[in-house]
Amino acid sequence: MLPLFLLFVILPIAEIMLLINVSASIGGWNTFFIVIVTAFFGAYFVRQQGFSLLNTMQTKMASGQAPSSEMAQGLLLLVAGVLLITPGFITDALGFLFTLPFSREPIARFLMSRINFQTMGGAAHQQFRDQQGTEQNHHQSKGDIIDGEYEDKTDADRANDEKNRLN
Repeated sequence: MLPLFLLFVILPIAEIMLLINVSASIGGWNTFFIVIVTAFFGAYFVRQQGFSLLNTMQTKMASGQAPSSEMAQGLLLLVAGVLLITPGFITDALGFLFTLPFSREPIARFLMSRINFQTMGGAAHQQFRDQQGTEQNHHQSKGDIIDGEYEDKTDADRANDEKNRLN
């Protein structure tokens, strides 16, 4: 509850106060220009780091390794993109912190250490698939086949049936 309160109440108020103070010091248009420039460069850096991270993920997957750290970093890049497009200096600072690789990697490692991941590895996954196949074959071998008949009716046949039913 406290993190959401900080995120949706305290952060916007702090951003507005900081924007007002900066615009009082350097002028409104200069503040506006700085916010636009940081959003532009932030989007560029997020895009650049995203492509780099995607390349690293593809290399790891091709070599048979799980790109778990890269997935966490990708999530941080997504958050960074949102923060950098949001007007404000505090969100820009956090966004750039999540964008830069030397700060993003430790943050991703910290987040991964705090989250309990449960994965289904290769042998366990194969055992699960084998079990599902055995159950499916068991159902087929028991003779769970339902025989039935159907009649395909056109719209005219349905209309005639409806007329006969009403009469």
